[in-house]
Amino acid sequence: MLKMAGNKSYTIVEYFGGDCGYRCGYCKNDEGNFSHGMWSHTMTVQDYQDLIDRGWRRSGKYVYKPKLNKTCCPQYTIRCHALKFQPSKSHKKVLKKISKFISNGELPKEQNDGEPMDSVCDEAGPREPSSVCPSEVKRAAITDIEKELPECPAITEVQKEVAGAVPADSETSRKDPESVADERTTAAAAAPKPGMGADPGRPPCRKARDLRKERRLQKEQIRQHADGDSSIVSPTPPTQAQTKQPKLLEDFISESLPDNFSHCLEFRRFLCDSPLEAEHSPDGPEVGYGSFHQQYWLDGRIVAVGVIDILPTCVSSVYLYYHPDFASLSLGSYSALREIAFTRQLQKQSPKLSYYYLGFYIHSCPKMRYKGQYRPSDLLCPETYAWVPIEQCVPQLENSRYARFNQDPDAGDARVLKDVGRALVLYRRAVMPYAAYSRKRKGSSDEMEVQQYADLVGQHCAERILLYRA
Repeated sequence: MLKMAGNKSYTIVEYFGGDCGYRCGYCKNDEGNFSHGMWSHTMTVQDYQDLIDRGWRRSGKYVYKPKLNKTCCPQYTIRCHALKFQPSKSHKKVLKKISKFISNGELPKEQNDGEPMDSVCDEAGPREPSSVCPSEVKRAAITDIEKELPECPAITEVQKEVAGAVPADSETSRKDPESVADERTTAAAAAPKPGMGADPGRPPCRKARDLRKERRLQKEQIRQHADGDSSIVSPTPPTQAQTKQPKLLEDFISESLPDNFSHCLEFRRFLCDSPLEAEHSPDGPEVGYGSFHQQYWLDGRIVAVGVIDILPTCVSSVYLYYHPDFASLSLGSYSALREIAFTRQLQKQSPKLSYYYLGFYIHSCPKMRYKGQYRPSDLLCPETYAWVPIEQCVPQLENSRYARFNQDPDAGDARVLKDVGRALVLYRRAVMPYAAYSRKRKGSSDEMEVQQYADLVGQHCAERILLYRA
């Protein structure tokens, strides 16, 4: 493994550009999907954190960024504020459905058509990477230029863990019929019509008997003060907020079960293969940073496997496999809720780790809008890379598939690399700035490609990540 000063690992990538169109997994346009791509031979968690905060995502070791102003179905990075998250009505139904199944063993009678799936970059796919094997690269001095990069076998993708499982990645798997209904209910409630129920803009109604009881207690308190009887203290009538606190996500997950419950659902974790290098930090979570599998076991039988990345400030959902026999349990939504709860647990160990990334939000595809229900959440502005509350973004997306969310016309990309010569490259096992590489190659003709790459990854990553040049 190539190391930098302080014994930390480098990130090594090959950039592929993104000029060709591929089949879209959302609208099925044969050549409408455009994205930039990189093959990651190895990557630090901080570099990947910075990349996803600029709109990149990984699929195995392939890292890609949709061209939002060109692709047919723009995909916007979305994150949920895990600490402030409150489950919606549809989320509570999913959790209660799981609890009921564990209690009495009854699968829901209604059969849904499975949680939505789509191909993110299956058709585009990563190009065949060069024969770079970081695990065989020795620690090289900056001046070590003459030695050639050794060859190694091609790196294989992560294999599926569940035989016969239904793949449902973070771009597609977090949906169920209840969330569809909740989506429609929310849209309908935006403009109340006569005969359609209460106005959602008004506070909820309170029962008449509760109001009468509260007034009676208030009168009694006033009478006692008027009589000068200070020995009797009437309690202040509790407010509605005091009498009915909303249940937390953890309360639903850990809801007590009867002694004779029918099934046992277990939740396990183990490290998995990934381009991300496992790291530990004194102020980080006990499990460390990196990529993990989370296993869902039902009565000793594995029914689902989720893949997550634990990064410096977030838990990023990557992929989910679940057994098709249990599709009616909405395991995609359930796993997302479990991952939010897990994020909250990790935040107690590492205060800055407080976000849950759900992948991409695709407003132009109605089936993919369900991620907006995990609130409060933000979308990433594709031009300034600032986070904007989703409530402010949706009206813009109703008018146009592509939108700049940052309303400040003077705001720009604060992390743009102004001098491409500062971008780091890996050439013949030597680490050097692009300016030095260009001199060695006597005016390399790939400056435009390197400049495009640097603009996409930003200054921090361009000055840390090694761009492999053959």
